[in-house]
Formats: sequence, C-alpha cells, structure tokens
Amino acid sequence: MNAESVEAVTADIYASLANDNQDIDLHIARLKQALAREGATQATFDPVRLAQNNRSGRKTMQSYFRKRGVTVVFADKAGD
Repeated sequence: MNAESVEAVTADIYASLANDNQDIDLHIARLKQALAREGATQATFDPVRLAQNNRSGRKTMQSYFRKRGVTVVFADKAGD
C-alpha cells in the first residue's frame, strides 16, 4: 500500500485547483485516507495558494470538501 502524507496530497490538490480542478475528487479521496492514517481530523490549506482567494471561494471549497468527508481550515496569515 502506498501511504501518502497529508502534505503530499495537499500539494496535489493545489496543483489540481490551479489546473481547473482536474482530478479533484480523486485527490480529496486520497486526502481523506491520508488524514485517517495520520489521525488528523482536518486539512489545513494556505489561502494564498488558492485560485479563488476570497471568502466565497474559501467557503465553496470548504463546502465541496465537507460533502466528501474532509473538513478544511485555512492557515491564518502572519500578523492577523
């Protein structure tokens, strides 16, 4: 079994988001498995790396991932 890290799958998700969401559902499923292996309950993303870094884009991403069983949070910017 290929045990991927959450960080590796997260990097693939950033690439997918930049590439018009290509294979996003596959990457979400991989992320869900990686989170379970690591005992994590949520995935953290850097909002600066998102294609739509606005409130609407972040909420849409959270909703889409939540429907697939993954809780998404966003890293706070330094100084906030």
